[in-house]
Amino acid sequence: MLGLAVGDALGAPAENLKPSQIRERWGRIKDFVTADPAGTDDTEYAILSGLLLATHGSALTVADVEAAWHEWIADIDEGPFRGAGFSERGTLENLRRGLAAPVSAQHRHAWSDGLAMRAAPFGVFAPGDSHEAARLVAIDGSVSHDGEGLYGGQVVAAAVATAMTGLGWHASLHQGLMTIPEDSWTARSIRRAMHAGTTARLEGCSPLETERAVRSSVVVAGYPWTDLAPEAVGLAFGAVAAAEGDFVTSVLTAVNMGRDADTTAAIAGALAGTLGGADVIPEAWAQAIGPVRGSCLPSMAGLHVLDIADRLTPHSGEWAA
Repeated sequence: MLGLAVGDALGAPAENLKPSQIRERWGRIKDFVTADPAGTDDTEYAILSGLLLATHGSALTVADVEAAWHEWIADIDEGPFRGAGFSERGTLENLRRGLAAPVSAQHRHAWSDGLAMRAAPFGVFAPGDSHEAARLVAIDGSVSHDGEGLYGGQVVAAAVATAMTGLGWHASLHQGLMTIPEDSWTARSIRRAMHAGTTARLEGCSPLETERAVRSSVVVAGYPWTDLAPEAVGLAFGAVAAAEGDFVTSVLTAVNMGRDADTTAAIAGALAGTLGGADVIPEAWAQAIGPVRGSCLPSMAGLHVLDIADRLTPHSGEWAA
């Protein structure tokens, strides 16, 4: 969870930028580039999903998710809603019209990475049970996503669940892939990105060469939307494969590829952070993560990802007992 928040905050300034634009502004990003780093909707929605799991556990239903979205977002004034993705906006418009899940997910961005960005809590909750993590995240996602959008969330949750057991990056990423259709766009993108990242590492490529190889393996050139789940999840898995799960390298590779950089880095951070534990996150980066500000979801303001993580882990919480 902390890795997710760190990746989100590191990637936020680079969101929707091309790698060339990142280099023009900052060179290669190696640290926070703002004096006051903060997460975006990625972290706040991950907290929301974590709260749902802490409340309902494995008994979570679609009705529970829909009710929470009404209570915490749709039925209150969410403010300017800065940083929210199109999938969330479309979902809230549908919920406010009286549509129920899964019809609420019938909008133009049901394939977005908005579920993948909030999927890590489900893996934390179901350590070692990738299929349970995938089942639960699909329930959460049914209110907002469909098709490839659901697959993106399932593969991330399943990979995190596997990594929670101490297995390495290769086994964790591949176990994630086992939970989604082999011929899906998301699965194909992940395989291409992992191959590109692994090949670049074995050939001793520079960071820039590695980023170009992974990015070119999945990015649809000229496509205007950067929040595609098959693309963002593929880039994140490719970054982790190129770095063999090393936290700093995984996250910085994701950040410097641009596109939906906050989400890509949040996913890479969640995966690599689970693989190595909190100790692999640089202390300065970890200390920079405070309670979320509610810039996207005012109802989540003041909550910290570590508080949510404590409620999801086996040694604590009502549902783990």
